[in-house]
Amino acid sequence: MLSHDTRHKIEDIISGAVLEGQQGYCTAIRNALCSRFGTSETVKKDFESKSIIKEEQARFIAEYCGEHGLWYESRPGEDRYLTRGGEASVYLADDNRQVIKLNDAIYYATWVEFFNSILLHNVLFENTAYELLGFVIEGGVLFAVLQQPFIYSDSLAELGDIRKMLEFNGFTNTRRNDYYHTELGLILEDMHDENVIVNSETLFFIDSVFYVSRIDS
Repeated sequence: MLSHDTRHKIEDIISGAVLEGQQGYCTAIRNALCSRFGTSETVKKDFESKSIIKEEQARFIAEYCGEHGLWYESRPGEDRYLTRGGEASVYLADDNRQVIKLNDAIYYATWVEFFNSILLHNVLFENTAYELLGFVIEGGVLFAVLQQPFIYSDSLAELGDIRKMLEFNGFTNTRRNDYYHTELGLILEDMHDENVIVNSETLFFIDSVFYVSRIDS
């Protein structure tokens, strides 16, 4: 079950509170975005109406990168390419112990919602936490460059085991591989055996998509 401290961290993230005492570029850029643009529930049907806000946030991030040296200059070569997911291209880092993901936040209506989802992942799935390395622009599109531990899979994740772990932490299976936490108002999507892997009988959640929303949104 989620501890009181974990719940408190989650509530601070989804409320748009400035996160004090936490280090890292991910928290810093999220705090800056929330201070400038605020936060709100994610409602998928509002993606189009929020496109202008997302573009404004992308320009803000570009300015922030220029001021704080966050343009990423060491993009992995194609020889390190592993795969392309729904929202990210994945590369093996030079140390062979991390993966580097270029993510354009396409699943989110705003960049605030994207970074809230990343931070929620880091709180709930600490063993696969993301680190923001910086940003790149390719083809006129802004990408966040994220680093994450590379986990080798030694067996296939069973959907029943994924469900059991998430239900233990207060999530309810709503349909197929999607879950909802009623108390916190969190939607967690696509928890299948490509986004959750097994090593030494331990589940590792390597990709998650969180939305803060009413279940009927």
